[in-house]
Amino acid sequence: MSFLLAPPRSPADFAAYYHLRYQVLRQPWNQPEGSERADDDDAPTTRHLMLHTPDGQLAGVGRLSPGGPAQAQVRFMAVAPAWQGHGVGRQLLEALEAEARRQGFAECVLHAREAAVPFYTRLGYAVVAPSHTLFGSIRHFLMRKAL
Repeated sequence: MSFLLAPPRSPADFAAYYHLRYQVLRQPWNQPEGSERADDDDAPTTRHLMLHTPDGQLAGVGRLSPGGPAQAQVRFMAVAPAWQGHGVGRQLLEALEAEARRQGFAECVLHAREAAVPFYTRLGYAVVAPSHTLFGSIRHFLMRKAL
C-alpha cells in the first residue's frame, strides 16, 4: 500500500496528529489529555510528520528535533493500532532519518519503550543504556544510530 507522508499544516492536521499521539502514547496509561505535548513542539527546529493511507486515514506520526551537537532526536513515534505491523513505523522513521541527514546531523538518538527496542534494533539502532521509566512502569532505553 502506498502511504502519503507530509507534515501537519492545518489546525485540523495538528488536532489529528496530537490525538493519535495521545491515543497511543498516553491514554492507555490513564494520562491526562495534553500530556502528549512537549514544550519544544512549536520550536522552529522541530519537524513533525504524519503518514496517511490513500483513503485519508491517519496511520502514524513522529517528530524530529535537535538532540545535541550533530545529533537529531526522534520522539513521539505513534502508529495507529490498526496499522501496526504494516510498515508505517518503518516509513515514518526512515523519513525522519532522511530529514536528519538533510539537516546535516550525523546520528539519531531516541528513548525507546522496552517493547519497541526490537523494532528499532531491526532498523539499525543500538541500545546505549537504560534510560528512564515512564509512568512508573514503562522502561525506556537510549538508542543511537549513525546516519
